[in-house]
Amino acid sequence: MKVLKYMSMALLTLALGSCGSDYLDTDYTRHLDAETAGEVAGRNPDVFLNGMWSWQVEFQGSHDSFGLMSSLLAKDMMSEDIAINGFHWFGYDYDFDNRMTTYRRTREEWGFHYTDIAKANDIISSYPEGAKTEGEKGLLGQALAIRGNAYAYLAQIFQTYMNTDGTINRNAPGVPLILTTADGYTADQLDGLKGRNTIGDVLDQAKKDLEAAVVNLEGANYKRPSKNYIDLSVARGLLARFYLLTQQWDAAATTARAARQGYTQRDNAALHDGFMRVTASDVMWGFAHNSETQTAYASFFSHISNLAPGYAGLAYSAKLIDKRLYDQIPDDDYRKTLFNGPEGDASQPTAGAKLPYANLKFGNDGSWTMHYIYMRAAEMVLIEAEALARQGKNAEAATVMAELMKNRQPSWNKASVTVDDVLLQRRIELWGEGFAYFDLKRNNKGIDRNYEGSNHQAGYLHTIPAFDVRWTYQIPQSEMQENSHIQDSEQNP
Repeated sequence: MKVLKYMSMALLTLALGSCGSDYLDTDYTRHLDAETAGEVAGRNPDVFLNGMWSWQVEFQGSHDSFGLMSSLLAKDMMSEDIAINGFHWFGYDYDFDNRMTTYRRTREEWGFHYTDIAKANDIISSYPEGAKTEGEKGLLGQALAIRGNAYAYLAQIFQTYMNTDGTINRNAPGVPLILTTADGYTADQLDGLKGRNTIGDVLDQAKKDLEAAVVNLEGANYKRPSKNYIDLSVARGLLARFYLLTQQWDAAATTARAARQGYTQRDNAALHDGFMRVTASDVMWGFAHNSETQTAYASFFSHISNLAPGYAGLAYSAKLIDKRLYDQIPDDDYRKTLFNGPEGDASQPTAGAKLPYANLKFGNDGSWTMHYIYMRAAEMVLIEAEALARQGKNAEAATVMAELMKNRQPSWNKASVTVDDVLLQRRIELWGEGFAYFDLKRNNKGIDRNYEGSNHQAGYLHTIPAFDVRWTYQIPQSEMQENSHIQDSEQNP
């Protein structure tokens, strides 16, 4: 049984001590009393928002479960872009063997995103007539952004939502929609939404939430106290991601351009700063860890950074770039120096960082307080460029790409770029940041690690085509047992 696999895995870990609260089994139908919630929100919106941001980094009882970044890393492992030198935490994700209904990863993915929704609903339910003041609009806008983003993730993770012709299968079974009476539904209607709504219904709700988030934050003229919070630029960034997912190319391009205004692309020096500070010029949204919130070995940097003294740095499971992807990075591209070559680098300070193809992108501050980065302006350039190329505006796409590439590869001077050109740049620029799996699914692409000279581990040289059932998680067993609106016959294959 899979639980025995995880028990064996636990014997390999270092002692961590108390890392945080136990895993939260969210009751996503429970909300605060609207009157009480409104009073508290009016006095101090951070009462809600700080809990929401803390949940994004919550340690959930296992060393591969620490909130949003553990979810994204698990998905990156289901690609060919990351190779590992040893089976350890995230190994079952790498092996495409972590998606079944009884497995912990499946339960945690479901619970994480539905807890986001529950926390957002606590705020949304406080404003049945909509937000009136700037403070209310700032609070409501952030809640709507979180909820819409959660539904977009759930649709992608828990369904094969594409058709073979590249269109979205809006009729495919989706996930429950947990909303509030403030959304304009009666109690009976809300109950009826707890089954498997169609992918079209789920995406429509995500769009409604994300667009309303932008409207509210525009009207609020909201100034966030730190990059832990969602402001208008981040809401636009989330909406641009959604428009790219749903193939609304013109809207994706326009919204991505608007989202990154006020940010500057990092230069060569900043490329080598360890991607561990939200204060960097291109970081739009993230979480600034401190000594109280850091979770040491059970953290993103423990698993992704070969330079930190965690699981990757100790070479229990160092994170390496795929050889074939490394070979596609031009020698004069600054980003190639973020990875070792085939000979490795014996001068590096840790065992993991010495290995061939080891990533040196993610750093170490010596205190485990490295920040988590959720969104960068570089992503917005790539969204705009791809959306333009999708429309046949290849020269315009090249002009947009030049904004990024002048700080990456000074010799780059393309007059026209294709969609494939942009997708390759996404793989290079966003390596390890949580986009590979989602890009593969939306583009109907599979993976092939079994090529000549592959640096992927023997036994995990998977060739998995698009539409293979292993790309999609089953609904967790607890949900199947407790949700009377979902029948056994409706489970994913």
